[in-house]
Amino acid sequence: MVIKVAIAGPRGRMGKEAVATIIKNEEFLLVGLLDHKKEEENVGNNIPIFTSLEELIEQTEPDVLVDLTIPTAVFGHAMTALQYGVRPVIGTTGFTDLQLDEIRQKVEEKQIGCLIAPNFSIGAVLMMKFAQTAAKYLPDVEIIEMHHDRKVDAPSGTAIKTAQMIQDTRNPFEQGHPDEEEIFAGARGANIEGMHIHSVRLPGLVAHQQVLLGGEGQLLTIRHDSFDRTSFMSGIVLSIHEIMKQNTLIYGLEEIIL
Repeated sequence: MVIKVAIAGPRGRMGKEAVATIIKNEEFLLVGLLDHKKEEENVGNNIPIFTSLEELIEQTEPDVLVDLTIPTAVFGHAMTALQYGVRPVIGTTGFTDLQLDEIRQKVEEKQIGCLIAPNFSIGAVLMMKFAQTAAKYLPDVEIIEMHHDRKVDAPSGTAIKTAQMIQDTRNPFEQGHPDEEEIFAGARGANIEGMHIHSVRLPGLVAHQQVLLGGEGQLLTIRHDSFDRTSFMSGIVLSIHEIMKQNTLIYGLEEIIL
């Protein structure tokens, strides 16, 4: 069965790669694009462009909406898609706990799947899983995430998800010297149950993260680098296939990678 796919955010760097990936995959049919304007420059391929998600769904009847937009828009898109029976695959972070609860309730009401992935890179997901396992034995953890300087949220969704996964295997405690003092506020980064997360934003970067796990006389570094946005496409393809089989909210690609 060919899966009908719509993409929200087709003009961004991730969106352009996703458009190209869906078009060349014979198991998918790209039926529509959701954007803030209808001009076709930098999109092309004769795929209809809509500025209203409701119109897109009513006219093209997609099975899946791949949303690569911005945090301020994605929650509304997800709720609208679910209301129409379209399965969202979301690559945008920034949901509040309340929004996640509302999405979960709508998923349960409609009995269709929704997948939210802070990171679509298979390698990044494996990095998170390896770090979660290692933290059982080396619970002193710091996370350094590095992204391009156009990224608006910090810490990244990947770093937050990594910390949440580590929380499942690590008992909370404050790391470092008990009398530690920040000379400049924020020098030690964000603090999640004693773990520290540091965010770097520089031109030239794409998406990079390292998890440092310290122990007596040793340091374990688990690192992943995305040098190009094509690194995220295999995860998007996997997510589209998998969400067609699901009727629950899946938060994190690691939930579908054994």
